[in-house]
Amino acid sequence: MILTETIAVERVKQSRLAETDFNNLEFGKYISDHMLVVEYDNGKWSEPTIKPFGDMLLSPAMLSLHYGQSVFEGMKAFKNKNGDICIYRPDKHAKRLNKSLARMCMPEIPTEFFIQCLHAIVELDQAWIPTNEGASLYLRPFVFASEPKIGVKIADQYKFIILTSPCAAYFSKPTRLKVEDTFVRAAEGGTGFAKCAGNYGGAFYPTQLARQQGFDQVLWTDAKEHKYIDEAGVMNVMFVISGKLITPKLTTALLDGVTRDSILTLAPGLGIEVEERKISVAEIEEAFKQGTITEAFGAGTAAVVSPIATINIHGTDYNLPAAGATSFQQKVKTKLNNIRLGVEPDVHGWNYIVRL
Repeated sequence: MILTETIAVERVKQSRLAETDFNNLEFGKYISDHMLVVEYDNGKWSEPTIKPFGDMLLSPAMLSLHYGQSVFEGMKAFKNKNGDICIYRPDKHAKRLNKSLARMCMPEIPTEFFIQCLHAIVELDQAWIPTNEGASLYLRPFVFASEPKIGVKIADQYKFIILTSPCAAYFSKPTRLKVEDTFVRAAEGGTGFAKCAGNYGGAFYPTQLARQQGFDQVLWTDAKEHKYIDEAGVMNVMFVISGKLITPKLTTALLDGVTRDSILTLAPGLGIEVEERKISVAEIEEAFKQGTITEAFGAGTAAVVSPIATINIHGTDYNLPAAGATSFQQKVKTKLNNIRLGVEPDVHGWNYIVRL
């Protein structure tokens, strides 16, 4: 199904593909030629249009700039071994996007319409999908309040836009994390489970402080006591302790990661027991002292599976061994990539094939 035949498309006069260094894909540096735009007004979404990527004329009074009605998703598209284009788990991303939109009092986007929009922009800019190992086409759907009014209100006008960007791995080396016991990312009952822009803006300062101390990210703890692990910067976090895969149980303060969900689904088939529960900082520290923690890693769309080298707890660095070929994180990363690339059967139906 060639969806661009049914959508108004304004093509770029000159592609920027030749200016793109596909051997050095810094995350988010290159934006593909086109963007898909949908307007919301009078209680409904308009028909999508595709136009050249570029600046937009927006009012400085638009409500998202003043009151934060802005949410986004992060997804990936790949070319599999047969040359087919696959978008990974768009239905799961649609569900999470709509959950975020509902929390921010923004209009939801029907799942089928959302997937059709993804299909159309990926179809048009398919030449931007990198084929080198570990690379993919990152998809950034986002929605923001565009109504020009500075009174405190829920907006009546919105824009839904999809950008695409060729990217390599988010982290090029194992990460160093600092357990955060002063600042808070999110509290239960708040917006921590939503991918809203403010969650990320509010995390910049403590992350900046951690980086000045030689760390890559912070390992967030609960807002009430700073006693339990939440998540790690831009990714969910998982531990292998005493041969079990352990990860914090989801609450309204944690993001329901799509990669997290995929790993938990695949884990039993890889011979490891899974526990989703509260994990205290003290438990992690004791596991280091007893030598029962063998792996820790982050999981996220951008990071995929990212090894953790060091966790700093109350000023003490605890180091983890390098993840070898037989480590769980390496095995599950390989399986995820094999499913995405069509090397192994997609028994869960996670890949949406862009039929051309």
